[in-house]
Amino acid sequence: MDNVYVLGGLRSYIGIKNSAYRHVPAEQLGAAVLRELAGKYPLDKADMIIGGNSVGCGGNITRLAALDAGLPSSIPSLTIDQQCASSLAAITAAAAMIESGLAGLVIAGGFDSTSTQPLRMHHPNHPDFTEDSRPYTTARFIPGPQYEDVMLQGAERTICHHHILKEELDSWTLVSHQRALRAREDGVLKDVVCPVCGVEMDEGIRPRMNRKLIDRLPPVLKDGRYLNAANACSMNDGAAFILLCSGQYLKDHGLPPRCRLSGALSTGADPLMSPVSAVASIQQLLERTHTSMDEIGCVECNEAFAVIDVLFQRAYPDKCSRYNMFGGALAYGHPYGASGAIIFLHLMKAMELTHSRKGICSVAAAGGIGTAVLLERCH
Repeated sequence: MDNVYVLGGLRSYIGIKNSAYRHVPAEQLGAAVLRELAGKYPLDKADMIIGGNSVGCGGNITRLAALDAGLPSSIPSLTIDQQCASSLAAITAAAAMIESGLAGLVIAGGFDSTSTQPLRMHHPNHPDFTEDSRPYTTARFIPGPQYEDVMLQGAERTICHHHILKEELDSWTLVSHQRALRAREDGVLKDVVCPVCGVEMDEGIRPRMNRKLIDRLPPVLKDGRYLNAANACSMNDGAAFILLCSGQYLKDHGLPPRCRLSGALSTGADPLMSPVSAVASIQQLLERTHTSMDEIGCVECNEAFAVIDVLFQRAYPDKCSRYNMFGGALAYGHPYGASGAIIFLHLMKAMELTHSRKGICSVAAAGGIGTAVLLERCH
């Protein structure tokens, strides 16, 4: 079995729903990043393109993006929907293809647009259809009634179950924006972020975020107490892709890798409290790969809710300074299908800046599925 290496990758700047990318469909965002990636790497030699997408138009939307990008029609495409973990699932699928010898070079990542996501309707034959049925945007993740705010309810439930204090949530919200602002001012992500469609800034970062502002925010749930617009991520648009290859491909083409993908895992957790799956997947991946957290130099978790940060802090209090070093989704936003690839890129950059040998990233996805990836930096 061959090793899996990462050559590099790019992400777009992240837009807020109905703002910078409001007229750009998901496939066009994905195509724009693929075109930029093609300017840095020979994508025409790829054996497969795997894209994650959560709320797009359906169908094999990755194929649509690849063709829109002008990539050769001879390269097949595959679309994966694991909701928030879609692009990290795409990366692990690409790694499996390479490791098994089915591919030598794979483009993997994801893209999403909440600004242009289609409305869905139940067919009259569906048992949930009524004469009062209205269009919906959120898919059903668990059996039972279908709620548009199911993820928000899950986060609120997790906060209450783990007796998390408002002060803990506020603290991580502030840290996220502060670190993201510092990363932007220092330009540390400039070689992994590309301007597309005229957008040259991550829109979600709030330089003036403070505790007084957070205190004024009302709960986002009617009967909720803790969840608000600051400690829950916004709805966003964005795209990101990674280029993975085999050791044989590196040898044949004389290319330098940035890191090696040395482990990946998806695990199920309580679907009513999906945020817990972020830390659970990290813990299980460390166990599977016989790796100690002491060996891990940097960690990235998709920060859909501040409760995820608190759960990580409680599990690994000594790692907080190396956790989401450039801020998280509370500041940048969470373009569902792209977020896994975005934190993957941030993790690689954090490992390079800190000279860390190993790093790990994870995403908690709707339905209680956590996905984690372990990286080793190549010297």
